[in-house]
Amino acid sequence: MPIDENTRLVKSMARDLGFSFCGISKAEFLEEEAPRLEAWLRRGYAGTMGYLERNADKRLDPRLLVPGAQSVVSLLYNYSPSQSLGTGEYKVSKYAYGEDYHQVMKDRLHEFLHRLREKVGDIHGRVFVDSAPVHERAWAARSGVGWIGKNSLLLNRNQGSFFFLAELIIDLPLLPDGPTKDYCGTCTACMDACPTGAIPEPYVVNGSACISYYTIELKEAIPQELKGKFEGWIFGCDICQDVCPWNRFAKAHQEPRFEPSSSLRSMQDSDWRELTEEVFHKLFDGSAVTRTGFDGLKRNIRFVSGAD
Repeated sequence: MPIDENTRLVKSMARDLGFSFCGISKAEFLEEEAPRLEAWLRRGYAGTMGYLERNADKRLDPRLLVPGAQSVVSLLYNYSPSQSLGTGEYKVSKYAYGEDYHQVMKDRLHEFLHRLREKVGDIHGRVFVDSAPVHERAWAARSGVGWIGKNSLLLNRNQGSFFFLAELIIDLPLLPDGPTKDYCGTCTACMDACPTGAIPEPYVVNGSACISYYTIELKEAIPQELKGKFEGWIFGCDICQDVCPWNRFAKAHQEPRFEPSSSLRSMQDSDWRELTEEVFHKLFDGSAVTRTGFDGLKRNIRFVSGAD
């Protein structure tokens, strides 16, 4: 099929599979991102996340991940819940309310690639969901599905920022989209609201100072000087997204696999403080929360409670 027909086919399939937005970029070296990434790493903002320093060349050039790649298809999948989980002292990031997004998204993406091959023929490509060296926000911004906000997250004028990002990197030539405008303007809501000062300047996040980093990535003790600054977050943090004016336009997702279980919905403060390993596994089997593990979550709960 002609390149324009293939492009329309890809975008139509994306809608049919439940993706909120789909944008396309030419697979090439992200020249403008190289100095930014180097400067960010040099400032130590990756903390103990050594994986961000590895494979920097692949992070900037998708053709090193998929030889012969022609196009990067950037996809946004909504995870904004209809209501926040619980009203107590302890908070879990919205993206972790239901089943682990890696699996949910990969199921959709593999189906996407399968359908595309049925229509177009033999396509060489790979699917990516936050688990390989892909500069996903840069690709999404380049494809016009949003812009990078001052909190370094991708923002969309129609639905805000509560999205999972994913990519298809394929050797099928497609018509690329152009980037969109930055609509942050003079707003500094995300910077002003961050209790740990993790956004030292617009568009730059010190990953090693973010509550999400402390509650998920950091394996050792949380620094005592941060006592009282977590505002109840025990897994991840949504503060910079919750205060973003563009999230006034967020729409509730329609993905049953992202719904929290009735057991998780009913958790009270005392249940969190008395959490056992058995209950942890019942609550979070197949959830992204398993990434921090039982011991890590208990550490976070104690820290927020003032017990550590």
